[in-house]
Amino acid sequence: MIDHSEAMPALKTWKLTLAYDGTDFSGWQIQPGERTIQGELQAALGRVTGETPLPQGSGRTDAGVHALGQVASFALQAPIPPGNLLRALNRTLPASIRILDARIAPDAFHARHSAVAKTYEYRVVREAICPPFLARYALACPWPMNLDALETAAKLFEGEHDFLSFAATDPDLASRSAPAESTPNAAWQPRTTAPAVRTLFSSTWMQELGDDGALLVYRVRGNGFLHHMVRNLVGTMLDVGRGRLRAEAIPGILSARSRAAAGPTAPAHGLFLLSVEYGSEEINPGL
Repeated sequence: MIDHSEAMPALKTWKLTLAYDGTDFSGWQIQPGERTIQGELQAALGRVTGETPLPQGSGRTDAGVHALGQVASFALQAPIPPGNLLRALNRTLPASIRILDARIAPDAFHARHSAVAKTYEYRVVREAICPPFLARYALACPWPMNLDALETAAKLFEGEHDFLSFAATDPDLASRSAPAESTPNAAWQPRTTAPAVRTLFSSTWMQELGDDGALLVYRVRGNGFLHHMVRNLVGTMLDVGRGRLRAEAIPGILSARSRAAAGPTAPAHGLFLLSVEYGSEEINPGL
């Protein structure tokens, strides 16, 4: 009798880097009856390979949030060359989702658990009338804005802090690990303090001038992010820039550990997952 099990290809771990326009999706995570990035990618893998692994993302972006460098991992038996998988997936995926890179990874690689840092970007249009080509990708904020105050507030978030005041009002803390936007890594030291403690390596505002007018860009890089954390940071800082809140109030807001102490949640459509880092490797497809 022939042992057919010996002829079956071994499972291989894959790493995909992808970009997507999140406008028409209910976020990353698969949900019954909803159109999601994870669901579209799983279905595309089924059409191309006949296998339907559930791709694990570096983080679960919310409905309306975009990505320029999301990373997903999964295991396949299909003996398909990386370049062929990339081209085949892009032919069958919606035009709003594109695979930028496909490669076979070490068996231990996991898009979320192996990540050491992530960078997000939030975009704000400084025009009375938002150009139509930016309306899906930036928050229109025509009010006078104190850029020095914005940058002062941003720098106060750098370092290790308890960011509970900037988490969603219903953060998933029961697991004592990571809500939707976080990026835990098995190599990190275990957290012995509150599960809302994160380290931001950089937090800064930049002003860019282009054909579509003035664009304010907030870029933040950290070892993890709580659910809605970046959007809540942005909403609070925009209140500082508009003069509704003083930058000096930021330390007190952090200490309060209460969502009610911070500012509003900025809309999802201005937020981009820019890049994910894995050790010495940085996944960044460029802008």
